[in-house]
Amino acid sequence: MNCTRSVIGKPSQHFSLLIFLLAFLASSTLSAQNSEIRAIEDSVIKIYTTQSAPDYFTPWRLLTPRQSSGSGSVISGNQILTNAHVVANASYVQAQKHNDPQRYLARVTFISHEADLALITVDQPGFFSDLKALTIGDLPAPLQEVSVYGYPIGGKSLSITKGILSRVEQQVYAHAGAYLLAGQIDAAINPGNSGGPVIVDQQIVGVVMQASSGGRAENLGYFVPPSMIRHVLADSEDGRQDGFPDLGFRTQTLDSPSAKKAYGLSNDQNGVLVIKVFDDAPAQGVLQENDVIIKIDDYDIAEDGSIRLSEDILTDYKHAIDLHHVGESVSITYSRAGRVSTTTLEAREALDSYSLVTGEQFDKIPEYYIYGGILFVPLNMNLIKRWGNDWSRTAPVSLLQARNEWSSPERRQLVVALQVMAADVNLGYHDWRNWIVGFVNGEAVRDFAHFSQLIKNNKDDNVVMENKNGYQLVINHDEALASEAEILTLYQIPSAHSANLFEE
Repeated sequence: MNCTRSVIGKPSQHFSLLIFLLAFLASSTLSAQNSEIRAIEDSVIKIYTTQSAPDYFTPWRLLTPRQSSGSGSVISGNQILTNAHVVANASYVQAQKHNDPQRYLARVTFISHEADLALITVDQPGFFSDLKALTIGDLPAPLQEVSVYGYPIGGKSLSITKGILSRVEQQVYAHAGAYLLAGQIDAAINPGNSGGPVIVDQQIVGVVMQASSGGRAENLGYFVPPSMIRHVLADSEDGRQDGFPDLGFRTQTLDSPSAKKAYGLSNDQNGVLVIKVFDDAPAQGVLQENDVIIKIDDYDIAEDGSIRLSEDILTDYKHAIDLHHVGESVSITYSRAGRVSTTTLEAREALDSYSLVTGEQFDKIPEYYIYGGILFVPLNMNLIKRWGNDWSRTAPVSLLQARNEWSSPERRQLVVALQVMAADVNLGYHDWRNWIVGFVNGEAVRDFAHFSQLIKNNKDDNVVMENKNGYQLVINHDEALASEAEILTLYQIPSAHSANLFEE
């Protein structure tokens, strides 16, 4: 009887082979990961800046210059993509490559404060010759793992952290207060990370811009997503900053079934109610208050004002407008008293402000006018934020409330008597602060330029300023002119008004 004998190895041999294979696979994976990291890390740049911001409490002066650092990444065209807030109000910018101790002089070539993005470059020959330009990828799916590259404080070397994309929706960008699409990740983000790339598959899928503040959340950060990056890059091509367009209307949601019915919507219709149409805006003469916008381009608007970007992502309908560039046409489907119509509006450059409080500005010299020893300034967010990080509670209530008032051709900007530099000419008003001027000698003030002209061209014996409640501030015109030089010398002020205030 013939027997066939199987040849079976010893169990220990199979176990050793399995361990070897697992170790080999782990080593190969680690090697691939290290190779990917090395391919990216040379493209991540550390940015040093010296920032000299103006002091809006004493607008003829600069605040003490401060040094800060951020991160950036090399993209095509020998450009470095970073945050606007990294280089805002910068008087000196340097760039440093990975594992290179030398710092190179850099310059800003384009900046979008709205999107908190900026482009800088280095003119030093050969700086970019050994650097790989990273490409802009697509927005990751929710719950996908991402890597954050940058140079946070606490060390000089490149830091890499990983996290999960947890949410995508409109957010208020901390830098300039714009309301744009943003991604949220749970990777650790610290000062110095700003401007660094968020990476998936060796592509930039975001630019780190801010961490969650206030101590209410840990390891939550936000990044500028690819759609906003591409918008800014396209905007930069002609060197002129157009920004994100505004069609010139404001809305509120229609969550209430009673409200929907009142404005002519059926049960299966949704949209947002137009509550304001601004003069000199694309929507003027086309849309009316109490119209209901139910669709923008191909995006249906839900009752809460959201649109669907994908199966997993909802965001505010404003994003459908943000995707356009100035000069493009935007399709608007709206209902007026139950009748549905479709029209197109031209996407135009946004006005300075649709609110009486002008938005925060950067890289600009603040305006001011000193008359009768009183410092007058336009009301803007730069001034309000001068009250500190907790400005929403510490700034004067009257100034904060003005943010909720619409501007108009007759009243485009508010003027504030910010402080009084004590002198004989202003006796009786030495303790007046943060007082909004509504009228000058009975004429309503349109904006700061108009106010300044009213004062300069005054022919009356007295200048009588009045606020909306009827309280008056009276300055003798001849005494104001006669005391000007003495007051400027006494308080060491170089000029009675900001440069270019009275230029045509």
